[in-house]
Amino acid sequence: MTTVVWFKRDLRTHDHAPLVAAAALGEPVIPLYVIEDDYWQLPDTSGRQWQFIRDSLTDLDRQLRAAGSQLWVVRGSVIGALKQLRASHGIGRIFCHQETGGQWTFDRDKSVIQWCAENGVEFQEWRQFGVVRRLADRDLWDNAWTDLMRGSTLAAPERILAPEGASTVDWQLAPQTLGLADDCPDRQAGGSARGEKLLSSFLDRRCVGYQYNISSPNTAFRACSRLSPHIAYGTVSLREIYQQAKAAGQHRNTLPRKKKSLTSFRSRLHWHCHFIQKLEDEPELEFRAMHREMEALKTGPNNSERLQRWQEGQTGWPLVDASMRALNHTGWINFRMRAMLMAVASYQLWLHWRDPALHLARLFTDFEPGIHYSQTQMQSGLTGINALRIYNPVLQSQKLDPDGEFIRRWIPELAGVPREMIHAPWLMTQPQKARYGGNTYIAPVCDHEQAARVARKAVGDFRKRSVSRAETDRVLKRHGSRKGPVQKRPGLPSGPRKEDGQSDQLSLFD
Repeated sequence: MTTVVWFKRDLRTHDHAPLVAAAALGEPVIPLYVIEDDYWQLPDTSGRQWQFIRDSLTDLDRQLRAAGSQLWVVRGSVIGALKQLRASHGIGRIFCHQETGGQWTFDRDKSVIQWCAENGVEFQEWRQFGVVRRLADRDLWDNAWTDLMRGSTLAAPERILAPEGASTVDWQLAPQTLGLADDCPDRQAGGSARGEKLLSSFLDRRCVGYQYNISSPNTAFRACSRLSPHIAYGTVSLREIYQQAKAAGQHRNTLPRKKKSLTSFRSRLHWHCHFIQKLEDEPELEFRAMHREMEALKTGPNNSERLQRWQEGQTGWPLVDASMRALNHTGWINFRMRAMLMAVASYQLWLHWRDPALHLARLFTDFEPGIHYSQTQMQSGLTGINALRIYNPVLQSQKLDPDGEFIRRWIPELAGVPREMIHAPWLMTQPQKARYGGNTYIAPVCDHEQAARVARKAVGDFRKRSVSRAETDRVLKRHGSRKGPVQKRPGLPSGPRKEDGQSDQLSLFD
């Protein structure tokens, strides 16, 4: 009997339970990846994501060939591919990892399970990392996460019995072939080999000072692990990352500063799964506010001019625009800047969260739906259990890019402006602009301080008027962290509440 190992967001051979289980049967195995055209038409997918996957498929094929097999790639629908394989190879089993993706992949997986049941094909899933399907009680999640992370990792199979023939298309497809733009000249490359190299360099030396250097965009590009796309597409096992980081931090020769940095890093691996669990428990978060009553805070279409200026890095606030332009060019930006981009869109520009969330999703090479939709809502004040985070773009600029180094790199219009003027160039006089430049940089879309005051009042008034304690308690029970006490802010009848230990820096693994 032939077994299909269906690869999704798990593009590796090591610590891959479905592949190991299939190889152990001693029967033919078809390692299958399906390029699904309909998926690539979704509003949160992009060419940079496909290119990372394309790299990773090439490396996955290399790993499989080392075990006497090869990757089978089919373009079309998964069920269509399975029907072909059943007719040609009599497949009797499908092994795969669980995937916590968007509604589209959730519906696709349910269709595959139904097809298997109707056709007498065994279907078996394994946990990919610390997310628990059909979690009965959030209080049980932390122990389940810890048990999995501490479990034994699985070596890649030494030998995989290959069936006769092959049904493989060329996966070196240009993004345009899938209707996607090729618009990320400096994106990260994919593949397990590159992910393992990044992990090694991070644990060896780059991790020192991690917790202090991840906030500023000047230091974060090197200080962060840069493993996020490799974790998102499973080219490196999260469990292996956790265990190697723990071993490096506990080695007797490890300096205290490095130990502290790696402890901080491991905590973010925990938060990574904590946020994905939210989407697993409530798939509607892709489309609707976590705190359902908060969805009514903003109604009507977004201001198209403000949305476009934000998307193009033309708000007139230098750190905001530099962050957006860097993200456009590289496919990555550190978490503090991600949070600021979303918060500015939500508060100062007063945009409904969904359009900015989709735009950022397309820009992130490391797009992870579970983290992304929970985070964009949290930065928009829609969770009901987190304190408002309204970023002042000038103060953030002065704190995180005091010399204007990052701003000058990404906003050449301000290249000659001195450090004391670069954070708020609209305050420059005409003689100063004539002397230092800055005449071509766009004026701010609005007064950010006044807009922040208006937004804070609007959100506060809405909470007092329209938010119930029952709904806030529902969100907290379903999605809140169980570490430490729940805090309540006085003066608001329903909260908001703040998950213990959570801050701007601890909300997203990057």
